[in-house]
Amino acid sequence: MRNTACSIPTYASDTSGVCSALYELGGMTVVHDSSGCNSTYSTFDEPRWYDRESLIFITGLTEAEAIFGREDRLLDDVAAAAAEFSPAFIALCGSPMPFILGTDYAALAGELEERCGLPVLGLPTTGIRTYLSGADLAWTALLQRFCDDVRPASAVTINILGATPLDLGLNGSVDSMKAFFEGRGITVNACLAMGGSLAELRRLGAAAANLVVASSGIGPALYLKRRFGTPFVAGQPIGLFAEDVLAALVRAAESGTDMSPCSAHHGGEGDILVAGEAVAAASLACALERETGRACRVFCPLGRGGEALAAGDVLLDAEDEERAAELFAGAGAIVADPLYRPVCPKGTPFLPLGHVAFSGRCHLGTIPDMTARPLAEAFDLSFGKSHGGKA
Repeated sequence: MRNTACSIPTYASDTSGVCSALYELGGMTVVHDSSGCNSTYSTFDEPRWYDRESLIFITGLTEAEAIFGREDRLLDDVAAAAAEFSPAFIALCGSPMPFILGTDYAALAGELEERCGLPVLGLPTTGIRTYLSGADLAWTALLQRFCDDVRPASAVTINILGATPLDLGLNGSVDSMKAFFEGRGITVNACLAMGGSLAELRRLGAAAANLVVASSGIGPALYLKRRFGTPFVAGQPIGLFAEDVLAALVRAAESGTDMSPCSAHHGGEGDILVAGEAVAAASLACALERETGRACRVFCPLGRGGEALAAGDVLLDAEDEERAAELFAGAGAIVADPLYRPVCPKGTPFLPLGHVAFSGRCHLGTIPDMTARPLAEAFDLSFGKSHGGKA
């Protein structure tokens, strides 16, 4: 168990988070990296790649360009691509090698903006931090450039923030969330950013409350709070817990107070350990407690999203393998991506729930739409038989 990080993959990087966050918004995302690495960001971490086009390019950084600091070809190529495809904006982000070289993305963005006559976002990703920080960075930068000065038109209007396939999969859950809220008299003003658009982003200030469905949406929610005073609610409307999320949104819109209903699960030494992104895992923990009567504890190895967690939950950086091993060893049952199986104790009941940011397309089929429907319809809540992982 001391070799946990040798047995499981890493989570998607901040570069992938930028690509995913901006995928549907009509811009052109340019990753400063060596030739051939586009497949890493697009095909492995982006399940929409096969069904929906997006302008994602790689700069093809060469060894000579890295050594001599030549960025003229980067500027020429980006300007030529922008002239050909006419994107609404350009986002320039990076990878480990440009990070080591100290690339100045703000300066490159300024020069590109002057040459192309388009808004250009210089996003200093490193390829080392997690996808959550990349998506947060991209969305917040985009809001600063594009969000209009509008005010809430209705007390029952909300935005959905933090929606990417990296956390939600491609199971129709965003449409289900919209249908659930609309059916309860709540208007969904905009979604950032699955199923969303740049036009929607411009009117984000028109909502009375924001629903943060993944911790990548907390940064944009805080920005909208500072600019418009809009409160946010952290939680996904999963299973029977959906009613709690709905009630929290209504209270937040009325009071202007931020709320985190997903932190109301047991935490502590809960019997069921739910591993994953903080908001999703905490929301699932609340729903599981409702249906199983068993206390749940959350383990988030991504280092972000503490606002969504209960006392006794564990928030770690992914590198802390010894603490992760202790948590898995002490659980009565585990809910996690199937690729965690090899590091879970043999004989512990295991409920597989894929996480695209962790296992890519490998386990998309294990990510059901859990929106406002009993979890028992999607899972065997007896947790089936124990699995045969390594001790």
